[in-house]
Amino acid sequence: MKCKIHRCNCRKIWSIQNRKTHITASTVLLNGTWTAELKPKRRRNPKGFVITNKWQDIILDPPIELVEQFVQEAQLIYDKNEVNFNVESGKFLYFAEDGACYMLSKMNGND
Repeated sequence: MKCKIHRCNCRKIWSIQNRKTHITASTVLLNGTWTAELKPKRRRNPKGFVITNKWQDIILDPPIELVEQFVQEAQLIYDKNEVNFNVESGKFLYFAEDGACYMLSKMNGND
């Protein structure tokens, strides 16, 4: 089932939702593939979402030991004015407590 992940800036928290569930977390580890979805015609923010089709790949408030198994590659950036992301798809993301989103790779090079 498709899950949307986005930042709720007013509450300074990450929001994860699908058509049945809506939950929030301070940090999120997406341990799987993702794509960007844009909704430029919506009047309300956010207009861009990270989408995954596997709920089981989402880890809410992951322990630091799990996050340390990855290498931070670059930051995923959403341009609110242009309504686009700097990268459209990939594998492994870390949604940090400060509102940043980082693209990751496995430390041992597998996957």
